[in-house]
Amino acid sequence: MGPQWRLPASAAALMWGFLLPLTAAQEAVLHASGNGTHLPSKDYCILYNPHWTVLPSTLENATSISLLNLTTTPLCSLSDIPPGGLKNKAVVVQWGTCYILEKARIAQKGGAEALLVANNSVLFPPSGNRSEFDDVKILIAFISKKDFKDMKQTFGSDITVKMYSPLSPNFDYTIGVIFVIAVFTVALGGYWSGLIELENLKAVTNTEDKEMRKKREEYLTINPLTVVIFVVICCVMMVLLYFFYKWLVYVMIAIFCIASAMSLYNCLAALIHNIPCGQCTITCHGKSIEVRLIFLSGLCIAVAVVWAVFRNEDRWAWILQDILGIAFCLNLIKTLKLPNFKSCVILLGLLLFYDVFFVFITPFITKNGESIMVELAAGPFGNTEKVEMATK
Repeated sequence: MGPQWRLPASAAALMWGFLLPLTAAQEAVLHASGNGTHLPSKDYCILYNPHWTVLPSTLENATSISLLNLTTTPLCSLSDIPPGGLKNKAVVVQWGTCYILEKARIAQKGGAEALLVANNSVLFPPSGNRSEFDDVKILIAFISKKDFKDMKQTFGSDITVKMYSPLSPNFDYTIGVIFVIAVFTVALGGYWSGLIELENLKAVTNTEDKEMRKKREEYLTINPLTVVIFVVICCVMMVLLYFFYKWLVYVMIAIFCIASAMSLYNCLAALIHNIPCGQCTITCHGKSIEVRLIFLSGLCIAVAVVWAVFRNEDRWAWILQDILGIAFCLNLIKTLKLPNFKSCVILLGLLLFYDVFFVFITPFITKNGESIMVELAAGPFGNTEKVEMATK
C-alpha cells in the first residue's frame, strides 16, 4: 500500500470508532527468557488479531522462538533482510515507513515466524485489508516500546520468547472483588462515623469530659467555603501535575505515604484499644504512651515506605497499595463531616464541573488535543515524554 499517512484527529477517531469492532483485538502474553541473566523469565502484554492468527492457550503448548531486533531497519524491502536471514525468528520492527502487512510479507519471505511491531501504545491492534495479503500467514502482534526496552535491559540481546493467549473467563472475578472492597470501605467508614456521632449525641453538653471533647475534635466539618477552597486546590494541583509531572509526582507519592500511614495507624489503633492485654505504658515529658502504639506506628510507617520503594513491582505492590488506600478512605469518611444538604450540593456540583472541564473541555485547550484528566490518569506510561521522565 505504500507509506503510511496521517488522518486529522477527528477523522481518525471516527474511523477508529467504526473499525474497532471489526479488528477484534485480543490480548496475549509474550513470555521472554534469556541466557546468562539472573531473572529466569518475564511476561509482557501484546495485542494481536485472532482472525489473522491463532495462538495456543497455554504456555506449555507455545513454541520457543528467538527474538531478533530490527527496530533500526524499516523492513520495507527484501534488501532490508539481514545477511543471516530471519529463519525461525520473531522479528521486532518499528511502526511506520510502510504498511504493517507489507513488513509481515517481507519477514515471512525471510523465514520469520512472527512480526512484533514496537509502538508507543498497544492500543492500536493490527487491522487493514487482509484480502490484499492472503499470502501472509505469520503472527502479527503489537508490543509497547516501553516493554521492549525493558526486555532488552533485562535479558540483553539473546532473548527467547513464547507467545500464547490464555482463555478469558466467562466471569471476571476482579470486578466482584473491586465491588466488595468499595462497598465494604464505604459501609465501614459510615458505620465508624456514625458510632462517633452517636457517642457525641449521648454526651451531656455541660458535663462533657475531656475524652468526649477530643472525639468531637476528630471531626473536620466541611462548610461551603471549605468546599470551594478544596475544589480550587484540586484544580490547581491537576494543572501543576500536567506541566510539572516529573517533579510533582514524587510530591504526590510522599503525600499519599504520609496520609495513608497516619490513616492506617488510626484504623488499627481503634482496634487495638479494644484489646485488653498489652497496655503497658511509658511516660515521656509528662505524657503516657502505650508501647504497643509505638510499635504500631513503626509498622504503619514501614508499610508506607515499603510501598513507596517497591511501588512498581507488579506482583505484590498492589496489595500494599490497596491496604493503604482502604485505610485512607476509611479515615477520610470517618473524619470528614458535611453539616448540611447545602454543602453536599455545592461539593457534588463543583466536582461535576471539575470532571467535565478536565475530561471534555481541556482537549480544546492543550496543544496535543489530549484530556488533562486522561493523561494524568494514564500515568507515566500514557505517552513517551512521561515515560522518559519516569525512567530518568
